[in-house]
Amino acid sequence: MRKKRVLLFSEGFGTGHTGAAYALAEGIKLLNPDVQCRVIELGKFLNPTVAPWILSAYRKTVSSQPKLVGMMYKTQYNKSLNRLTKLALHRVFYTHALQVIEQLKPDLIICTHPIPAAVISRLKRQGLNVPLFTLITDYDAHATWVNAEADRYLVSTPRVKSILTGRGVSPELVTVTGIPVHPKFWERSNKTQLRKELGLADIPTVLIMGGGWGLMFGKDVMDSLTARMDDIQLIFCMGSNDKLVAKMQANPLLNHPNVRILGYSSEINKLMDASDLLITKPGGMTCTEGQAKGIPMLFYSAIPGQEEKNCQYFVELGLAEVLDSNVVDKWFSLLLREYAGLEELRKRRLAPERQQPHNCASTVLQLLGKPADGKTDLRGARTPARNEEAVYVTP
Repeated sequence: MRKKRVLLFSEGFGTGHTGAAYALAEGIKLLNPDVQCRVIELGKFLNPTVAPWILSAYRKTVSSQPKLVGMMYKTQYNKSLNRLTKLALHRVFYTHALQVIEQLKPDLIICTHPIPAAVISRLKRQGLNVPLFTLITDYDAHATWVNAEADRYLVSTPRVKSILTGRGVSPELVTVTGIPVHPKFWERSNKTQLRKELGLADIPTVLIMGGGWGLMFGKDVMDSLTARMDDIQLIFCMGSNDKLVAKMQANPLLNHPNVRILGYSSEINKLMDASDLLITKPGGMTCTEGQAKGIPMLFYSAIPGQEEKNCQYFVELGLAEVLDSNVVDKWFSLLLREYAGLEELRKRRLAPERQQPHNCASTVLQLLGKPADGKTDLRGARTPARNEEAVYVTP
């Protein structure tokens, strides 16, 4: 019998959209290996010369003119992509999208970015007969995510569901699954053992994530971070920003045995488990990974728009605070004075049941008619056996 095929389309504007696609694909394969998944950044796949130039221009705009990005987000917040825009996107960048679909023959298409979702919705309107799921990868829902041809929306919270239904989407088409994270984030590991494995000191530890955007906070915050290096371990994880890594490694201030400066790491899950506090930008994926690990978070330099909404959501939930030097001082004092109590607090910060990190993958499998095989036994990741009744996530 032919295996079910899931085709996931994303775009590389930031790392979260594609990260969510890969996380969902890995979760689906773990829960049911009989389902095949393929992730494609559609614009880059179809236009490998033009797409990187567009992404580079976007990154420069976000870095140099974040207020402009925020203004565009807000002024267009309630405006979906019209038919003329979808036609232009298809003609200029996505002419061969249908050929890709016909060649791969998916049983389900999932889009984790609004542009491929708009392109696929246009193809469906023209006769493409493949179900389209739209996975919204933030804690807000811009109107560009909405397409009449979408068969289902997978969203992070009930609030996002309310935003969609307020825009005319039928409630039956919106399922609250939480944002998917890689199965490596589905369970926690022993902190002491991990620190030994990673060559870290077994002392209060703070993970600071920068990446391609750099570390966008001022000297006062950096001074607060480094003031207690003798007692608190700092792990700077800068992603693929090699220039920033080299600059930081050459900084005498950071030449300390309790400071680690890393580039790209495939072990962010382990670093979160080994750490007691996370300092990061409030990207949807990173926030969700932090929530899955139960780690307290401090947010800096939210990009106006969806990152501001992500920040607002986690701050209101009591899982994060906005970074400044006073907040750093407060948390560092807590790490030194009330360390055992903070670990108990972390256990209570784990994701609520309806937002368990495996829920999105489980829901997709249920809706695809290929429920999880019941063999996976991870933290909170109970899955039904083949002969059990399918358990659906409440929309």
